Amino acid sequence: MLTAGVDLAAERTGTALAVVEWGDARAELQHLQLGVDDAQIVETMPRVAQLGIDCAFGWPDEFVSFVAAHAARDRDATPPDGGIAWRRTLAYRATDRDVRERTGRWPLSVSTDRLGLTAMRCAGLLARLEESGADVDRSGAGDVVEVYPGATLRHWGFATMGYRAHAERRERLLGEIGAAAPWFDVYAFRDLMVASADAFDAVIAALAARSSATGRSTPPPPELLDRARREGWIALPNVGLPELLAGR
Repeated sequence: MLTAGVDLAAERTGTALAVVEWGDARAELQHLQLGVDDAQIVETMPRVAQLGIDCAFGWPDEFVSFVAAHAARDRDATPPDGGIAWRRTLAYRATDRDVRERTGRWPLSVSTDRLGLTAMRCAGLLARLEESGADVDRSGAGDVVEVYPGATLRHWGFATMGYRAHAERRERLLGEIGAAAPWFDVYAFRDLMVASADAFDAVIAALAARSSATGRSTPPPPELLDRARREGWIALPNVGLPELLAGR
């Protein structure tokens, strides 16, 4: 099995792609590249069992309705609230609230943070992937799944404070990952993972994609499935890192 992970940025600069090959006794980081464009990601898709993308796949339903009603000057549909509780319904998706409950931290808001620019690119990328023949289901049921590397690492019990900003923290974290999963060979790209937080997160995205591809990520509950197909759903592993090697 091959799985791929993408740390998506608003532009090609800052976007990283990782491909991991999974065997019976070991897994190997086969490819890791920075400066990746949409075409390279689309070309990779047919080779892998699942592609994990670190970016929101959609916007909160309430935010979409609010913007449409605001543009139409429909005041009945957009009551003037403005309070923090109301604003949070516009800022966070159902999956963001689920991640908050599981990890204790809010993901970035696709509605109110700079992540929105990247999500615009992601919307186009998902359309290109679908045009190429990939099964794109924003709930994660198809060939592409939304992942969140930082939350994945925290869910596996790793301390993530400062790893995006500091190479020495990534180096220490990579050592901890190696101790937990000695079967995972990253040797050829270790220096790049330490040097670049984007490259590091692309690899974690590929690991999260493996969890999803083998049916060991938590799907949206039935009552949120329709919403997840519009908003997206972050697939958090429901097994530890050491167990990823096993499975179909």
